This record gives sequence, structure tokens and C-alpha cells, in this order.
Amino acid sequence: MSRAEATKARILQAATEEFAAYGIAGARVDRIAKAASANKNLIYVYFCNKDGLFDAVFDAHVGRGLDMVPFTPDDLPDYAGRLFDFYQEHPEVLRLATWHRLERGTAAEGEPAVARPARDAKLASLEAAQKARGGTPPFTPATLLPLVLALASAWSPTNAASTPATTAPAPDAAACRGAVVEAVRRLL
Repeated sequence: MSRAEATKARILQAATEEFAAYGIAGARVDRIAKAASANKNLIYVYFCNKDGLFDAVFDAHVGRGLDMVPFTPDDLPDYAGRLFDFYQEHPEVLRLATWHRLERGTAAEGEPAVARPARDAKLASLEAAQKARGGTPPFTPATLLPLVLALASAWSPTNAASTPATTAPAPDAAACRGAVVEAVRRLL
């Protein structure tokens, strides 16, 4: 790895942590440069501006998530369980997605380019799987996919409903995963 590539990688790592913690508006390029042990000007050379840096971080993490958790339309409960595991291991991914929705909106034109083809492919796969099974499915693919994704992220720190009362014990990850898998199974 060249020196420039190493610097860029450090910037992306520092930016991931900064954006996950503070979002786009709250992130500070000065803090990113300091954490990356990089010259602040290099951030602008490599990424043009803070929004460009956020886009690079977001695309890298969404792409990694799409690659690491293959979609299995014929076994959605297992997919939801594996997605739950990924979110537990990489909470920054959901934080980045939440900041994206909060600060960039939910309109189709604001949807990240890296996510659109993957979403469309998942919807087409779900539709094909439903047709192959026959009968009338309880939910359309456009309804089912968001439900599965929401269940998989139910115990994420970004989900206000998942925060237990201060007197309640922290939920067991294995029990939470089991609940996610069972809930998706029942949806079907």
C-alpha cells in the first residue's frame, strides 16, 4: 500500500467514527484530520468536501454490508438472523444509515446510489420466490423487505424502542437474534 493509500484509509476510518458519532452536520473535518494523523487539506484533495467524504464512507460501509450478508429470499428468517449479527458486529453501519436518512431525507433522489440496485435486486428476488411458492403471499415484496430489515435492526442503538428501562437487565443477544428469526418466520 502506498503512503497516499494508507493516508486515505486512515482518513476513511477516522471519518467513519466521526460520522457515526456526530452525523454529517456535527462531524468536524479538523477532528477527522487529527484522528487520522493527516493534513486537513488532504481530505479536500481526496474527497472534495465533507459531503464527499461522508458519501465515500457511506458507500464503503453499505457496499461491505451488502457483500457480507448475502440475500436469501428463500430463507428470510436466516437472512434476518445474519443481518442481526452483522449489525451487532458493525453498529456504525446503522448509525451511518440513520444519519443519512436524518440529514439527507428519504426521497428517492436522496437514496444512496450504492443501495438502489441492491434493493431493486432484493425486491425482484422476493417477487420471484413468492411466485415460485404459489398462493397469495401475506405481504408484497415492497412491504416485506422493510419489515425484515426493521426486525433485524430492532436491537440496534439507533432504535429508540430497543433501549431497555434502566432497571431492566440488558437483553441477551442470542435471545434477541432468536426473536428476530422467529418474528420473520411468522411474517411468512
